[in-house]
Amino acid sequence: MNASIKRSAFRPVWLVLALLFLLAGCEKIDNPFIKKGGFKDARSIMIEFAGAPDASWVSDPANFKVFQKNNPDVLLPVKQVDVGPDKKTVFLKFGEDLDLKLAHTVSMASIPSEGKDMGASFLDVKKSYFGYLFSILIGAMLINNYVFTKYLGLCVFIGTSRKKSTAVGMGVTFTIVIVISAMISWFLYQFVLKPYRLDFLQVVTFIGLVSLTVQAVDTILRKVNPALFKAFGVYLVLVIANCVIIAVPLTLASAEYNAAESFMLALGAGGGFLLALFLMASSRERLELANVPPTYRGLPIAFVATGLFALAFMGFSGMAIF
Repeated sequence: MNASIKRSAFRPVWLVLALLFLLAGCEKIDNPFIKKGGFKDARSIMIEFAGAPDASWVSDPANFKVFQKNNPDVLLPVKQVDVGPDKKTVFLKFGEDLDLKLAHTVSMASIPSEGKDMGASFLDVKKSYFGYLFSILIGAMLINNYVFTKYLGLCVFIGTSRKKSTAVGMGVTFTIVIVISAMISWFLYQFVLKPYRLDFLQVVTFIGLVSLTVQAVDTILRKVNPALFKAFGVYLVLVIANCVIIAVPLTLASAEYNAAESFMLALGAGGGFLLALFLMASSRERLELANVPPTYRGLPIAFVATGLFALAFMGFSGMAIF
């Protein structure tokens, strides 16, 4: 498989990532006196002003009303208000954890500053949606890698990780198929199975969709791009036997992700499998030259190396991004 084939296969992925970046969310501000705002942690919101508001106004929590944007009738009581050293940064602290996945609105009474009334204001605070999508991608690729943390797909993983060229071919093929099949499965689940209460058929349906996707990719590549088919065709049948490819649609169904989030999870799962294959193939090529005891040669040492990689990937557990 040459470099040009790899670049052409991943070009649509980079285009989608660029589009998601352009659509990333940001806070909404209606008063120029407020520069920015955001979550500082699970129990506090940071607001930065263009100037220093009066200390008496800042110290009164009653001047701040906070609520979830989708539930404006329920106010979240502000427990404490702290001011930063620059006198322009204010931290609203709450007694309970905020739901950082949801957008929050901070409504402020008329803001006095240096004898002037800067007017009332409101501020929408939410996490960057691109950051959230990126966290899903990294989570599926590293933190919750389907091979090293969930121990799925080990049969194909062990069988195709003897050489790096084979590992890369299988990983790229798997990533393409998992993204296509996951998006079709998500669409079918959200618009057919779920509305008509056919959730109990999701396993059978997803298995059929995976088989149809593999066959479709095989047929299209054979006709449209024979070079790509020659490079990938050997591994297409093996993709069907990989249980990761059915685990991803089931995860999407249980997590209720939207289309963009489903795409990032599928891409992360495929990229994580590719990463696992490449790391394992690199180590097995070195092990072929190592002085391994006869009892451990072949499959036993491969499982030992897999266990060591799994232990290493446990270091990502609990890591939070954005």
